[in-house]
Amino acid sequence: MKLSHADSDLYIPDGLKAEAAFSRTTHLGVGAHQDDLEILAYSGIEACYQKADEWFGGVVVTNGAGSAREGPYAEYSDEEMRLVRLREQRKAAYLGEYAFMAQLGYASAEARERGDAVVADLEQILRAARPRVVYAHNPADKHGTHIVTLRHTLAALRRLSPEERPQALYGVEVWRDLDWLDDGAKVVLRTDRRPHLAHALMGLFDSQIAGGKRYDLAVPGRRLANATFFQSHSVDAAEGAAFAMDLTPLLRDDALTLEELVTVHIEDFRTSVIANLREEDKR
Repeated sequence: MKLSHADSDLYIPDGLKAEAAFSRTTHLGVGAHQDDLEILAYSGIEACYQKADEWFGGVVVTNGAGSAREGPYAEYSDEEMRLVRLREQRKAAYLGEYAFMAQLGYASAEARERGDAVVADLEQILRAARPRVVYAHNPADKHGTHIVTLRHTLAALRRLSPEERPQALYGVEVWRDLDWLDDGAKVVLRTDRRPHLAHALMGLFDSQIAGGKRYDLAVPGRRLANATFFQSHSVDAAEGAAFAMDLTPLLRDDALTLEELVTVHIEDFRTSVIANLREEDKR
């Protein structure tokens, strides 16, 4: 495995050789930043935890150097912050027993400017891992680097032959939730199994939490809200859930664009809201 960037980092928590570590992977998460995986792919992390035949692999595209910082990290340089975030992500991979953790090492601007290199790195990882399920950012996310990462992920997946592609590709909420998706279109990923593991994973990212972003409170809060507000006329089926958009159609039809897919969901949302209003007007 030869990654492009000089700051890239490949970590295999149990010390297995790279080829074997990649080939055992069944679930793969691709995130833009350190801690994105623990937010968007927790369902996959937990599903593979301490399993002999299922393994979660992680990929983070950017290096974390431009992170917002306050408190004890206020005076850290970009290079110091890069190293802190790299170590935090390694710790999460160890705690979560990931098959491997690949940090590609690109600055956010580089992720845009060196798109071909990012896609090549992702393609190499996907060919080595051949996961059944991939968790990625969703096309309605409001963070620009998340969208760039999603585009690179899709481009890499489309370089694979149809038989090499995963069975499912999920675009999960991070920056902007997916509550607005019609219920029939939501992929509901349970996050309430092993809540202690979820809390422990989020808590490892001290540079974000002590640095001014309380993801450790916001993420479980969103998950609980999703579970409670999902169905209005029945008791909660879970105590935590993340919503995802099913992006698998993009792997079945290479002519389908992200814009076209998300437009369908937006129009369905508009139609549903207007129909509800008109139905109430009739009463």
